[in-house]
Order: sequence, then structure tokens, then C-alpha cells
Amino acid sequence: MLENKRHLFDIPNDIVYLNCAYMSPLSRSVQDAGERAIQQKMHPWTTSSEDFFGNSEKAKSMFAKLINGNTPDIAIIPSASYGLAIAAKNIEIQRGQKILVLEEQFPSNIYCWQERANETGAVVATVSAPEDKDWTAAILENIDDTVAVAALPNNHWADGGLLDLEKIGNQLRKVGAKLVLDVTQSLGVLPFDIEKVRPDFLVAAAYKWLMGPYSIGFMYVAPSFQNGDPIEYNWLNRAGSEDFSGLVRYQEAYQPGAVRFDMGQRANFQLLPMAIAALEQLLDWQPHKIYETIAQMNRTIATAANEIGLQSIPEALRAQHFLGLEKKGGFDPDLLKKLASRNIYLSMRGNSLRVTPHVYNTPEDTEKLITALRELV
Repeated sequence: MLENKRHLFDIPNDIVYLNCAYMSPLSRSVQDAGERAIQQKMHPWTTSSEDFFGNSEKAKSMFAKLINGNTPDIAIIPSASYGLAIAAKNIEIQRGQKILVLEEQFPSNIYCWQERANETGAVVATVSAPEDKDWTAAILENIDDTVAVAALPNNHWADGGLLDLEKIGNQLRKVGAKLVLDVTQSLGVLPFDIEKVRPDFLVAAAYKWLMGPYSIGFMYVAPSFQNGDPIEYNWLNRAGSEDFSGLVRYQEAYQPGAVRFDMGQRANFQLLPMAIAALEQLLDWQPHKIYETIAQMNRTIATAANEIGLQSIPEALRAQHFLGLEKKGGFDPDLLKKLASRNIYLSMRGNSLRVTPHVYNTPEDTEKLITALRELV
């Protein structure tokens, strides 16, 4: 468990922000890093050619630590959809094969596979939401030798339903299928080990649980795919790009590892320093401690919510940083507005009132939410 970290954020005492799954606030340290970066751009003569490479390598190294991976396997991307498009482009899929996805999965990990299915004659096979809430069992039942790839999250973005990716990955490998993950809604809080799960591709946008800025993210690419095709062809990724005087000696060869998949302008002199500051913060706090801290808050909320007739996924089948509350007959369509009038901020996703706190939330925040639910639901 961690001590409360609200003092590290610019969150007024009367604001109850329980919506990290929508967008995290920036900590003061990340804000400071961004302001310093803006100051540097005001004085471009202070930026050297070495600066085009140093921060990107540092950011990749820190992201690799977060997933227990290796720096050369990491690429910098602008969004989850960008990385997923790379995965879809590089995985071989045959006519009639299946691409497994979840019912009501986040669209960034759907559209690229629909497009790929149209190109190849494959089928996007949707695993229906299980009545018993056990996503892992439901997915395992759908894995057979017709599956080419499973494109999945670590937990469902609406209600937090948890997937055992280690079990799923093992079963996929038995039938020769690939695993592509969008962990935007879990990485940074839910502990993850690339060596245990062994995905072929993994992406995460930085602006949610990685607590960084918008328009930047990271991608893991398994070594077996690191000779694949990128979706853009920029100069920074090519061999010898460190030598600015030789850039017009065009190179067919790429730099080694996952670098070929880096987005153009990966050096982003404003966003990368902010992403680095956020990663430093998460690594210092340690994801498992963040997870335990949030889990306790959600446990308290779930117990109180159950007493007023709101249901959630059983704890053993739910990612503990997520709490999706459901009500028989549904919620008042104006509930979010009514909560916001009390300075309480949540999201509705599907049928779930989504509660996603973080280490900046206090016991007082929890009590204010519980009181409001008792009065408004």
C-alpha cells in the first residue's frame, strides 16, 4: 500500500476525480518536465543532434522495465491504433481463419482487424460476454486451430473484467496463433510480465494509466516480427541516421530491433520528457503497490454499492483498479451530470458506471461518492 499522493497533483480538495480510465491527470513533476521542454523549444539552438536519440532511448528503457522486457524490443508510437495497425499489417492471416476479439471491446483494437479480415477473407470472431463474468474461460473455449490471432486487452475497458493472459497465450501458441494486446487500460497499475505472457505485439497509449501526455505511447514487438514492415518510412529509423551530414546517402537498412516501427518525429521534444517523468514516477511507486492501493479503495466502494443494489463483477474475475457498477433497469441518463454538479467525475461505459481511482484519491473522495450514490441512485 502507498501513502496518498494527492499533494503531487494539482487537484483541488473539492474535486472527486475517479476517472483515470478516461484520462489521468498529470502530476506536478510531469507538468514541470513539459514546461522545461517548452522552454527548450523556445531556444532551438540549445538542441543538439544527439537530442534526437537520447530521450527516445531513455523512454524505451523505462517502458521496458515496466513490462520486464528489453529496450531494443520497444518502439515509440503516437497512439494505440497506430501500433495495432502495424501488428495487423505484419501478422499472416489466411482466408477463413479467425481473429478473436471481445464483445464491446475498445474500437482501436477492432477496426484494424475488420480491415485485415476484409483484405484476407478472414473472419472477426467475437467472444460473447460470459454470463458468469469469466472472460478467460470464454476465450479458451473459442481457441482452436482456425484461429490466426487473438486481439485482446488485459481487462475489459467497460467493467474491468479480467483476462488471464498467461493462460490464453499458452493456448494460442499450442494452435500456432498470435497474441496482440492493447494494455492501455491496465499497464502502469496492473503488473505485467512480458516473459510470462509472451505476446507478439503489445501497445499502450500514455495518457491513461501510464499517467503521461496525449499523443504518445509505446509498443513491444517480439523479436520474430522485428524484420517486418512499418507503416511509415522516416529517416530516424534508418541505419546511420545519427550522422546528419550523411542523411542524403539514403539507406535501405534499418537500425536494429523494433526501431523501424518508431513513429516519425519520435524524438518529440515536448512530449517525451513528460512521458519519461511519468514513467519514472510509476517505477518509483511500483505498479504492484499502486494496484494494491487502488484495489482497497474499490473494495470499499463495491461493498457500499452492493448495499444499495449496485452489482459488480466478483473480485476474483475483475482487475482491481477497475470497478464497473451496474443497476437493474439501468441508471438515470442524467446521473453523470448530477454527480458532476457535486464535483464527482466518473464515466459510463456500456451498462457500467465506471469507477477508476488512483493514488491521488483520498478516503474523503470515497465517502463523497458513496454518499452521492445512496442519494442519487
